[in-house]
Amino acid sequence: MGVINVDTRDRKPIYEQLIDNIKSLVLHGILKPGEQLPGVRTLAVELAINPNTIQKSYAELERQGIIYTLQGRGSFVSDNVGELSRLQREKSLAQLQLSLEAARDAGVGKNGILELIDKVWR
Repeated sequence: MGVINVDTRDRKPIYEQLIDNIKSLVLHGILKPGEQLPGVRTLAVELAINPNTIQKSYAELERQGIIYTLQGRGSFVSDNVGELSRLQREKSLAQLQLSLEAARDAGVGKNGILELIDKVWR
């Protein structure tokens, strides 16, 4: 597959990196609904990490409804990408609200924030 990766120097646990990486690939349409994920052993060899770590990530992704597993066939991307996208938007907006409140409390004016928004959207 080649697009799933982890950084062993990152402080974030590897299984969380895998979860975030796969979610991102799904949200960006790189992994499509119904597409099969690499097998646990195959991905473990490719990334040089313990198969139990991959299994833990896949189990959490399945619990979240992002993937599903067919016994003896493997794990596949669920077709509820819209729900994942909606949840991601809600999470992002909640984080943005907290950041805006912190900026306001630190004395950043509305014009400063609007300038930053314009900069980001350019």
